[in-house]
Amino acid sequence: MMEEEEAEESPPLSPSVIEGTEEVTPPLSVSPSSIRVTEAAQDGELLTFIIVSQKLSGTGEYHVDRTYEDFDWLQQHLFSLEDVPGIQGIIFPPLPARAQQNAPVKLVRQLGLLATGETWTPYCRALEAYLQQVAGHSLLSRTQHLETFLTSPEPPGRQKVKRGLFNRLSQAMEGIRKDGHTKDVDDFFRTEREHNLSLTGLSRAAAERFLEVVQTEQKIAVACGHFAASLQLCVEAGDDPGQETFSKMCVKISEIMESMKKNVQKVAENDVTTLGLGLDLECRYQEAEKEMLFRRTFKLVELETASRNAERAKPLKKAAMDEIKKAAEKDFDQVSVVAKQEVARFQRARVAVLRQALVRWCELQILTATGSAEQWNQQLLAFRGPARGPEPSS
Repeated sequence: MMEEEEAEESPPLSPSVIEGTEEVTPPLSVSPSSIRVTEAAQDGELLTFIIVSQKLSGTGEYHVDRTYEDFDWLQQHLFSLEDVPGIQGIIFPPLPARAQQNAPVKLVRQLGLLATGETWTPYCRALEAYLQQVAGHSLLSRTQHLETFLTSPEPPGRQKVKRGLFNRLSQAMEGIRKDGHTKDVDDFFRTEREHNLSLTGLSRAAAERFLEVVQTEQKIAVACGHFAASLQLCVEAGDDPGQETFSKMCVKISEIMESMKKNVQKVAENDVTTLGLGLDLECRYQEAEKEMLFRRTFKLVELETASRNAERAKPLKKAAMDEIKKAAEKDFDQVSVVAKQEVARFQRARVAVLRQALVRWCELQILTATGSAEQWNQQLLAFRGPARGPEPSS
């Protein structure tokens, strides 16, 4: 998840970017770093998330319950801030895909590491990170929609959301992708597109390989559990000393295998909740940056088209075409200003997120390994005890 200091140090957007917009409201009444998705309650197919946040006034907490539809409502409202100049230059915090328990194989690839847990804890942490990043954003945090989402006892997701400009741009953006529009007037963005293309592929590959590691650990844990249960079937009561000794050995080995199962399960859980969540967020954020860069490219194409039309316009339409060109140029400049600030903010934040995930991953794995080693040492001593026989009297 985003480190607290990173969310506070993100550079504010230029006053010219947010001035005069009706969507902008006073800052949130809650502390972004205090937002927690504490649990998920499942009722049939309905999954409800409990969100707790601390009031800035220090007088208490907000407790609200939200479904995935409510999260989608919030994301669509953020996308619909069309009247905010430069809004398309924002790297919007990426909302995780809809959670599914026992997801089929084709959806596991889409959900990735979020589909590996036996509980909803990893998914709660991913949604928690999403809300903290929206609340820590200098512009998005000032929308009334977020305040309503975090504080209102009424569920907002039942309201219909008007699909905004981003939905109408999707088809045009696909055309830009197919045409391979790579020309850019700014070396900064040309270089950033190249880096993003490379990092998107690398982060996705890293997440997929790490997913395979976690799935292998889970399979090993299941195998250890089956072996432990099978050994219990060999235990028989009787007067035969040999059979009694064999049964005791089976019981002891079964306990060891059960311990190994719990250890490997813990290792897999640590993998998902630390580095796994970090890699998942990295992948989704690289995709979010890619979408922002495509939106800016779309604005560049609009400006180029308006410039050509102004050059070719007949005298009667020259003035009108020049005004369209000026509007397109202003829009493009606003998007570029916001985009540069967003890229700088994103580059600092992604390093902090991955560093925090790696450090926490190592800490938990060392802690788990230390505890397991102590437990196995005790089991080894207990297993060897009967074989050594009684200690000689002093």
